[in-house]
Amino acid sequence: MPLGRITKRQYITTARASHMKQKIVVDPKILGGKPVISGTRIPVYMILELLATGASEKKILKDYYPQITKDAILAAVKYAAKTVAGEEIHFLDTKRDKIHIASLE
Repeated sequence: MPLGRITKRQYITTARASHMKQKIVVDPKILGGKPVISGTRIPVYMILELLATGASEKKILKDYYPQITKDAILAAVKYAAKTVAGEEIHFLDTKRDKIHIASLE
Protein backbone atom coordinates (compact mmCIF):
# COMPACT_ATOMS: atom_id res chain seq x y z
CA MET A 1 0.00 0.00 0.00
CA PRO A 2 1.48 3.38 -0.93
CA LEU A 3 2.35 5.82 1.82
CA GLY A 4 -0.25 8.50 2.38
CA ARG A 5 -3.16 6.26 1.36
CA ILE A 6 -5.25 4.47 3.92
CA THR A 7 -8.14 2.14 3.48
CA LYS A 8 -11.65 2.99 4.63
CA ARG A 9 -11.32 0.39 7.39
CA GLN A 10 -8.06 1.93 8.69
CA TYR A 11 -9.67 5.37 8.66
CA ILE A 12 -12.70 4.18 10.64
CA THR A 13 -10.48 2.35 13.15
CA THR A 14 -8.29 5.43 13.60
CA ALA A 15 -11.31 7.71 13.90
CA ARG A 16 -12.86 5.44 16.53
CA ALA A 17 -9.62 5.28 18.54
CA SER A 18 -9.29 9.05 18.39
CA HIS A 19 -12.92 9.47 19.41
CA MET A 20 -12.45 7.13 22.38
CA LYS A 21 -9.40 9.08 23.58
CA GLN A 22 -11.47 12.25 23.62
CA LYS A 23 -14.14 10.59 25.78
CA ILE A 24 -11.85 9.89 28.77
CA VAL A 25 -9.92 12.70 30.45
CA VAL A 26 -7.27 12.55 33.17
CA ASP A 27 -6.74 16.02 34.62
CA PRO A 28 -5.21 16.69 38.05
CA LYS A 29 -7.74 19.54 38.49
CA ILE A 30 -10.72 17.18 38.09
CA LEU A 31 -11.41 14.67 40.88
CA GLY A 32 -7.74 14.60 41.83
CA GLY A 33 -6.68 13.20 38.47
CA LYS A 34 -9.03 10.22 38.35
CA PRO A 35 -10.09 9.32 34.80
CA VAL A 36 -13.49 10.85 34.02
CA ILE A 37 -15.91 11.00 31.12
CA SER A 38 -14.96 14.07 29.08
CA GLY A 39 -16.99 17.18 29.89
CA THR A 40 -18.26 15.71 33.18
CA ARG A 41 -17.07 14.84 36.65
CA ILE A 42 -18.26 11.25 36.23
CA PRO A 43 -15.35 8.94 37.09
CA VAL A 44 -14.69 5.89 34.94
CA TYR A 45 -14.77 3.67 38.02
CA MET A 46 -18.44 4.59 38.67
CA ILE A 47 -19.43 3.41 35.20
CA LEU A 48 -17.45 0.20 35.70
CA GLU A 49 -19.02 -0.44 39.11
CA LEU A 50 -22.51 -0.04 37.66
CA LEU A 51 -21.70 -2.48 34.86
CA ALA A 52 -20.15 -4.90 37.37
CA THR A 53 -23.35 -4.91 39.43
CA GLY A 54 -25.35 -5.85 36.34
CA ALA A 55 -26.69 -2.47 35.26
CA SER A 56 -27.31 -2.37 31.52
CA GLU A 57 -26.12 0.44 29.26
CA LYS A 58 -29.75 1.52 28.91
CA LYS A 59 -30.23 1.68 32.69
CA ILE A 60 -27.00 3.65 33.17
CA LEU A 61 -28.02 6.13 30.48
CA LYS A 62 -31.62 6.46 31.67
CA ASP A 63 -31.40 6.24 35.47
CA TYR A 64 -27.89 7.30 36.43
CA TYR A 65 -26.12 9.41 33.82
CA PRO A 66 -28.47 10.66 31.07
CA GLN A 67 -25.90 13.31 30.12
CA ILE A 68 -23.46 10.75 28.68
CA THR A 69 -23.66 8.52 25.61
CA LYS A 70 -23.26 4.84 24.87
CA ASP A 71 -19.88 5.72 23.32
CA ALA A 72 -18.78 7.17 26.67
CA ILE A 73 -19.64 3.90 28.42
CA LEU A 74 -17.71 1.92 25.80
CA ALA A 75 -14.77 4.31 26.16
CA ALA A 76 -14.75 3.73 29.93
CA VAL A 77 -14.63 -0.04 29.45
CA LYS A 78 -11.92 0.25 26.81
CA TYR A 79 -9.89 2.58 29.05
CA ALA A 80 -10.13 0.08 31.91
CA ALA A 81 -9.13 -2.82 29.65
CA LYS A 82 -6.08 -0.97 28.34
CA THR A 83 -5.09 0.08 31.86
CA VAL A 84 -5.28 -3.49 33.19
CA ALA A 85 -3.49 -4.88 30.13
CA GLY A 86 -0.55 -2.56 30.73
CA GLU A 87 -0.38 -3.23 34.46
CA GLU A 88 2.69 -4.99 35.87
CA ILE A 89 2.18 -7.44 38.70
CA HIS A 90 5.02 -8.21 41.09
CA PHE A 91 4.75 -11.19 43.42
CA LEU A 92 6.48 -11.08 46.78
CA ASP A 93 6.32 -14.85 47.10
CA THR A 94 8.59 -16.37 44.45
CA LYS A 95 7.12 -19.88 44.63
CA ARG A 96 5.79 -20.53 41.13
CA ASP A 97 3.36 -23.26 42.19
CA LYS A 98 1.44 -20.98 44.55
CA ILE A 99 -1.85 -19.63 43.20
CA HIS A 100 -2.61 -15.97 43.83
CA ILE A 101 -6.22 -14.87 43.97
CA ALA A 102 -7.17 -11.25 43.40
CA SER A 103 -9.61 -9.87 45.92
CA LEU A 104 -12.42 -7.92 44.31
CA GLU A 105 -14.01 -6.69 47.53
